[in-house]
Amino acid sequence: MLSRTIFFFLISFLAYSENNFKDLSLDEFKQLLDSSNNKRAFYKEYLSYLEEADGDVNAVIALYSDQDLYKNYVYSRRSAWRGVPIVIKDNIDSVGLANTAGSLAMLDNFPKDDAHIVKLLKNSGFVLAGKANLSEWANFRGNPSTSGWSSYGGQTNNPYDLSFNPCGSSSGSAAVVAEGLVPVAIGTETNGSISCPASINGIVGIKPTVGLVSRDGIIPISETQDTAGPMARSVSDAAAVLHAISGTDPKDPATKEIPKNYDFEALLSMSKQSLLGKRIGLIFPEEVSDYEKVLLEKSEAILSKLGAEVLRVNFDIQSNYKWDNEYYVLLYEFREGVNKYLESSASGMNSLSDLIAFNEENSESVLKHFGHEIFLDSVSATDEDKYQKGVELIVSRAQSQIDGLLVRDSLDGLVGLTRNPAWKTDHENGDSRGFNGLSWGNGGLSAVAGYPHITIPLDYVEGLPVGLSFFASAWEEAKIINFAYAFEQENSFFPRPNRDKK
Repeated sequence: MLSRTIFFFLISFLAYSENNFKDLSLDEFKQLLDSSNNKRAFYKEYLSYLEEADGDVNAVIALYSDQDLYKNYVYSRRSAWRGVPIVIKDNIDSVGLANTAGSLAMLDNFPKDDAHIVKLLKNSGFVLAGKANLSEWANFRGNPSTSGWSSYGGQTNNPYDLSFNPCGSSSGSAAVVAEGLVPVAIGTETNGSISCPASINGIVGIKPTVGLVSRDGIIPISETQDTAGPMARSVSDAAAVLHAISGTDPKDPATKEIPKNYDFEALLSMSKQSLLGKRIGLIFPEEVSDYEKVLLEKSEAILSKLGAEVLRVNFDIQSNYKWDNEYYVLLYEFREGVNKYLESSASGMNSLSDLIAFNEENSESVLKHFGHEIFLDSVSATDEDKYQKGVELIVSRAQSQIDGLLVRDSLDGLVGLTRNPAWKTDHENGDSRGFNGLSWGNGGLSAVAGYPHITIPLDYVEGLPVGLSFFASAWEEAKIINFAYAFEQENSFFPRPNRDKK
């Protein structure tokens, strides 16, 4: 009789958990976990669900065991988000899983220590469920690349239509949240790698000011532009994760630039009235498509309804600003950064030259869709004088574009369309990054300037989600998070994929 009781208890538990893991917020997942009488069985069933439910989207590259999750749960006593799972991008060190950057060359790279942000996540109670697939080497390997593809993880698909691209490089981090399989995830950005996949997958993404979040233990591209940030289905959940991972770290000198009076608690203090009386610059180019016009006018109406004074503005970006100077800076910093990372890693790869040799020796699997021209360019980018001048030029120009516009028009913040909808995945020709022949987007200036940027879901365009960006000057995360929260609550657009309708 006892065995039958146990059997029926387990059956009811499994049915309950499988029907209730999907689309949970941080609070909802914590409540579900707290209501469970058997945490070990809970995590075992959750991981089984996560692995099976991810089959079509292919967002997760590796999972921890249920014993790992349960152990971390036990150790995280009295922590704010005790036991809630999070997925991190597979370019972040976490003990127990290889840190691969999506490359077959890095399968032996088992870190001896957690990245600083992983330690902070655990201190806040989060348990690492696993790692997310990404565009290999964070989309900094070759052209024409296909976002969301890596030689180790394969192709991550867009949850709204599996034939469409999820954008990158934080493709898996965005897709696993959009699919509703985990409440929150961590992505990384150099230029658009949080904002683009967040927008295209219909979720919230925050790229903080460079230096607010430590880069220790993260495979680098650019010392000037790299940062990690949260991805979630709501502003409040994304802000909670940002609060958890922010702060100084002796291992990352950039974090020393955090202002001494920086109010970390303000990241969690949100008001629906935050736009009342504020002057907002809406980036409204002189020439826009019908799609853009509708989206911008909707944004303008909501901002005005929330009490903001909206001014239509635009950036005066000089030609050749990005893909000459910025590209060289990235090439130079990538070689320097990745060599430094590899020298201290557990990987048998000790330099960028080793990676190039591996790729060429394993070209049928590694280079089958596109090459590694960026790697080759990076090896040759050794002109320090050109590099230093490039950094000074692009950073000052990007910062002056944003700060100049804010000051000139006495603006409290800037708003613009994040990115056009997704495009078809095409391994032969790479990313088109366009939609019906159109392409639009904002965020590049914030990335180059090192300034904060948050994107939230705005609306659908022909069944695919698009996002709205809020950005401002350095260290103004709390302000733009508040603006985004007020807009989110009024717009009340929380998109969910539903492929059954297609």
